[in-house]
Amino acid sequence: MDELYQDMDDTQLIEQFRSGNTEAFNHLVTRWQKPIHRFAFRYFADREEAADITQKTFIKAYQNLDSLKDSDKFSSWIYRIASNLCIDETRQNGKRKKINSLESWIEGSEVAAVNTPETKLEKNELGKLMQKALLAIPDDQRTVIILKEYEGLKFREIAHILQESENTVKSRMYYGLNALRKIFKKWNIEKEALYHE
Repeated sequence: MDELYQDMDDTQLIEQFRSGNTEAFNHLVTRWQKPIHRFAFRYFADREEAADITQKTFIKAYQNLDSLKDSDKFSSWIYRIASNLCIDETRQNGKRKKINSLESWIEGSEVAAVNTPETKLEKNELGKLMQKALLAIPDDQRTVIILKEYEGLKFREIAHILQESENTVKSRMYYGLNALRKIFKKWNIEKEALYHE
């Protein structure tokens, strides 16, 4: 029976769910749990927060799946739910998470074939710096950068998720990347200054 579900695309699983087959929804969760968790983790740099957002996303999806008019747009719809929950959480609690974990945030990303202690340390440091920089830029810019650069979505898909125009999304990407460059430039200067003292 599991193989039957695995061969179904999202639209077919949604149709099954709407016909009263709740098992089909469990397969949607299995399929989308990792990407949604990864998105939330990159947004907050906190595993508990990411797990909480992931759970809330699927609860909301379960409650509202009947209201999704176009089943082909499920991926955009589920990301929109997760994105809105992340933004709501930030606004409600005024959260600006600080990096206090030594573990790398680069979860599931491409890693170098060579896995020496030095490369592990470099990846860990790079991951922490990137996450710290992402947390320092506005939420709307961070969301676009995560969806584009880490989730690999197209601008039109991001525009659909955020319910904004493509130009607005591209503009947020441009300003977000500029902000990141400025942050890294500032940190490099500070780092050099430390070495010269």
